[in-house]
Amino acid sequence: MSEAGRRPTIGVFALQGDVREHLRVLTDLGVRATAVRRPAELDACDGLVIPGGESTTMAKLARTFDLFEPLRQRIKGGLPAFGTCAGMIMLADRIEDGAPGQETLGGLDVTVRRNAFGRQVDSFEGDLEFAGIEQPVHAVFIRAPWVEEHGPAVEVLARVDEGPAMGRIVAVRQGPLMATSFHPEWGGDARIHRVFVDLVLDHRH
Repeated sequence: MSEAGRRPTIGVFALQGDVREHLRVLTDLGVRATAVRRPAELDACDGLVIPGGESTTMAKLARTFDLFEPLRQRIKGGLPAFGTCAGMIMLADRIEDGAPGQETLGGLDVTVRRNAFGRQVDSFEGDLEFAGIEQPVHAVFIRAPWVEEHGPAVEVLARVDEGPAMGRIVAVRQGPLMATSFHPEWGGDARIHRVFVDLVLDHRH
């Protein structure tokens, strides 16, 4: 991080979830993308992606591999992080309909409703307006959460604009933290990842 102009290293939490897809998008954007399974791998990162998967399993595996507290401390210390789907839950300070005793890494002053869009059969796709991106993005929702409430420091980046979930918040940012309910790593559109890469560059010292 001390070498000016160096390509940033962005890690992807790799104990569970859609790891390869995020690594591929990040690599295509020209950053150093690396899988993170151990604290030493986290230490080398300028930013971190927490992918979709199963949030309770992610937390348990992070505990098992002694990665939970290092993750929490790095995020608390200002590490830029981007959570997608289950990753949004992992970054939330509060969960509705969480599993008993479910832990999160925290950092985002939001209340997230787990599985808000229903079970796998209720998954859907749609186009969304996304703050800072000119043309709509295509969003894939799979058993996705949404943001029920947020604090004053949280910027809303996208809402569902049609259907029964119209108006629900599905993308947010707070300082160096960003999260989406959907899976931007699917479909070949790297624009949301580019927003995160720019965020990492802005916060790198």
